[in-house]
Amino acid sequence: MTKLLEQALEAARKLSRDDQDEIARAIFELVGAGSAGPVPLTADERLAIEQSRAAAVRGEFASDEQIRAVWAKHGG
Repeated sequence: MTKLLEQALEAARKLSRDDQDEIARAIFELVGAGSAGPVPLTADERLAIEQSRAAAVRGEFASDEQIRAVWAKHGG
């Protein structure tokens, strides 16, 4: 096991049991051993996807300035 993975697991040990289980499921998915099927979408999520697709068809995309603002706000 690499040092980085050991550090990540040590950090995960400090989390709640639920959070640890979420991390475990993510690891299983990443290594191809997961059993998760498709995630069901809510009506709001389906609507948001349809609105995004329609905007893309119309050629409506975020400007460079809008993208920079999102990165500035959320880091990256």
